[in-house]
Amino acid sequence: MTGRACDSDIMTDAVLPGARVLVVEDDRELGPLLVRLFRGAGYEPDLAPDGQAGLHLALTRRYDALILDRGLPAIDGLDLLGRLRRTGITVPVLVLTALGTVADRVAGLDRGAEDYLVKPFEVDELLARVRALLRRRPAVGEQMAVGSATFDLLARTVTGPDGSVTALSGRESDLLRLLARNPARAFTREQIVAQVFPDAAGVALVDTYVHYLRRKLGPAAVATVRGVGYRLGSG
Repeated sequence: MTGRACDSDIMTDAVLPGARVLVVEDDRELGPLLVRLFRGAGYEPDLAPDGQAGLHLALTRRYDALILDRGLPAIDGLDLLGRLRRTGITVPVLVLTALGTVADRVAGLDRGAEDYLVKPFEVDELLARVRALLRRRPAVGEQMAVGSATFDLLARTVTGPDGSVTALSGRESDLLRLLARNPARAFTREQIVAQVFPDAAGVALVDTYVHYLRRKLGPAAVATVRGVGYRLGSG
């Protein structure tokens, strides 16, 4: 960790003052430092020193963001993330790890993480990314129509007219939210990258997540506009 020190002189910059942040980090020095950093920034952090403790806290307490290492004892970080998503835990997750290859980042994002930051990192960048995670959380109960289905932005679920419920990953939810808020507009891949996948190395990730949405919600969920890109489909 580099950048400004995480002591009591840190200016409070929390986008959601009092937001609860769970840090799952086994490094005995970095873990407490992150707790001090987030507390100084105006958040209420908890620290779990291994994957098992992190799973217990995430399942029994409400958090607004989760900072997750990958190489954890007891339960690997990505395994922990997968378990949380399968149980319906939708808290936004930032993976904070020394594993920084493209394949590592893709694996983290595909498991349901919203963001991925490689160690060593700048303190200001970490805080900015956490603020971005918190800004993306919708208001309680915010719902949108997606064809004949209902998209719950907070729960990240789509409920069909037959009552069936489909859970979305963070990135799938972000993409659907962009399209659903602009149902008559077609977005180019570049526009989608800028608004949904700002850390992507190219536009290919857009096609991947369109495929994911169509696989979960049906082929008509996202429409292809020839020569332009994608727009919301008929559901």
